[in-house]
This record gives sequence, structure tokens and C-alpha cells, in this order.
Amino acid sequence: MGFDVIVVGAGLWGSACARHLAEMGVKVALVGPSEPTDAATHRGVFGSHYDQARITRRMDSRMDWSRFSSASMARYADVEALGNRRFFHRAGSVIAGPAQGEGSDYTRATQLNGEKEGIDFEVLSGVELNAKFSFFGFPADIHALFEPDGGWIDPRAHVAAQIAAGQANGVTLLRTEVSQVDETSGGVTVTCRDGSKLESDKVIVAAGAFSRAEGLLPDVPEIAVFARTIALVEIDAEEQARLRDMPSTIYILPDGVRDIYVLPPVVYPNGKTYIKLGGDPDNKELNSLSEMKDWFRSGGNADVGAYLLEQLLAVMPGLRYQSLSHGACATSFTRSRHPLIYGQTDRIFALTGGNGAGAKCADEIGRLGALRVLGQALDGQGYGSSFLP
Repeated sequence: MGFDVIVVGAGLWGSACARHLAEMGVKVALVGPSEPTDAATHRGVFGSHYDQARITRRMDSRMDWSRFSSASMARYADVEALGNRRFFHRAGSVIAGPAQGEGSDYTRATQLNGEKEGIDFEVLSGVELNAKFSFFGFPADIHALFEPDGGWIDPRAHVAAQIAAGQANGVTLLRTEVSQVDETSGGVTVTCRDGSKLESDKVIVAAGAFSRAEGLLPDVPEIAVFARTIALVEIDAEEQARLRDMPSTIYILPDGVRDIYVLPPVVYPNGKTYIKLGGDPDNKELNSLSEMKDWFRSGGNADVGAYLLEQLLAVMPGLRYQSLSHGACATSFTRSRHPLIYGQTDRIFALTGGNGAGAKCADEIGRLGALRVLGQALDGQGYGSSFLP
């Protein structure tokens, strides 16, 4: 069966791209494996969306990322309805950091962009933030921005909604891993690990960190991949009730260099309720496919998990928790700190580089990828980036 476009990678960006392509009248196949049942023994590729909670917000220190998010959030309800899945939870979001000195530029730039974009937000001191949310214990001399329409998304449900909406519009979903993409004189041949071959006019590779895998793109994309550990702090039903108004939070620590992010309590598939947080104190770069797979299989770094809990208790000193666990994730950064959305040939395109911010704005990035693979320039979409390496 031939397709107009094959999307390689069925994660947040790939599923969104496929949905948009289908709505544009394109015959599209979305190819990517299901989430492994046991990460520790899995030998194939991984996805960073294997999780229940990611922060979403319009506010950002970088204008383009603020606009990516705004465009995506404006379509959340439509995607939920089309895909018959709820994934967005409005809980509010907080960005906080030093009021002066190192680290203060982040919140100041975020506030300025919020004002330029007309985003609804409130400026709070540490005292005011702690009064608004009694479970917080931030230093008095911080500068905080509270966005009431922010919150969190369930990335698994987001992907499921995009796929269901795409399939309703004709997307063909193939749950296998792609091993090779070859351009031919008349199109592109995609070879899968299960031995199957697919033909299409064009291919767009949206495989996250694994876009660097040999055989997917003619040129390895210029992304640096870093190991990330997430911590999961288990709480009981009583504590969950006490924290029912907790917003998603990003906090630039007092040193002005490191930061952590904290999600409100979320129920995970095992039935337990966790506060998820992240923010590795050091960058560990993953330089090869085998290193990336080993990292995901490892389950993360216990020392980083303990460090994250320490930072959480510093700003939530009254928190009562039951247990601490941790997991492995990865982020991909580009030199420009913008996504890469470009053709490496006339038929093979790259869509990668989440820069630690790609989940909440996946729908807009997917839309831009769909436009690009169909031959449209992106310089008229209202963004400052060229999306080129």
C-alpha cells in the first residue's frame, strides 16, 4: 500500500503531525512501536512520553515557545473531543525565581513576553505566593508568575487522543519500529523491524532523541541528548485532598542556575498518587543509540531522585509522603533552542528537538511539520525561528 506521507515516530509530535496531515487531505501512515511493558528488558527504542503528567502553560521566556504553547492549548478541547480522550487538566501554573541577580532574567523575560502576548497572569512575591497556596514555603524574596489557565497534560492520553482523531480521519497506524528509510527515484521506501516495507512519496521522521538512529535520516540531526531523572513522591489520599489546589510549578533555585519543576498530585496506572518532579543538577549527555537505550532501561539515577526530594521539601516543608521512586527520561536540545523542522532532501524531513519544552505544544509543532512536508514555507506562521539546523 502506498502513502502520500509516512510519519516515523508515534509519540507526541508524530501523532500530532499525522492528525494534521490527515485533516489536510493527505493519505498518511503513522509508524511507531507501542510502549514496552517492561522497560528494564526492552531492546528496542523508547519514547519520552511514557508518563502521566507534564506541565503546560502559555508563559515562557522565549517568545516562540510561548506562541507554540498558546496555539496548542487553544486546540486542546478540539483534540480531546475528536480523540474522545481527556488529557488537559487546568490547575494553574507558577514560574518562580530570584527577584534580583542571577536567575532573575528568566522570570523577567517570561513576564515581559506574557504582557506582550496578553496572557492572563498574576505577579506575586514569595509571601503572596505562600499566602495563596498555604502548602508552599518559598523564600520571601522571590518573583513569581501565576497563570490560572495553565496546568498539566497527560502525555499518554494526549498521544492516544491524537492517534484516535487521526484514525477517524483515515490515518493508518502501524505498531512497529522503523529500521531504515531509503529514498528512491520515485519516492521513499520504509523498512520496519518486522520485515515489512512501506512506500510513500515523502517521509517525516519525528522520533525524538531516537531521530539520531542510523538509517532514519540521511544526515544525523544536530541535537544533543541528555539523560534526565524524574522523581515520584507518593502521597496518601489525605495529603492529596490537602493539595487539591496545587498548581504546576517551575522554580529557579536560589543559586540562579539550577531549577526544578513540580507537578500536582496525579494518579498513576498502578493506582498510587504521586507528585512528579525533575531538574537534574548535572547534564549527562547520551552520545549513542546504545547509551540512550541503556539509560532508559536503567530507571534513572537514585541520587538525583533523592536530591529532587530535598529540593521539594525545601519549598513544601509540611509535605507528608509515603515513598520515593524514580524513572528515566531524556531531552533533546538544538543549538538554536528551537525545533528542527526541515527537509534533508526533497522527500525526507526531520521533526525533532523538543528542548525540554515539547510536550505541551506538540499539536502546534506537529502542524508546522505537516505544513513543511507538504512544501509550505514556515516563515509566515508568526515565529522568529527558521527551524533549520
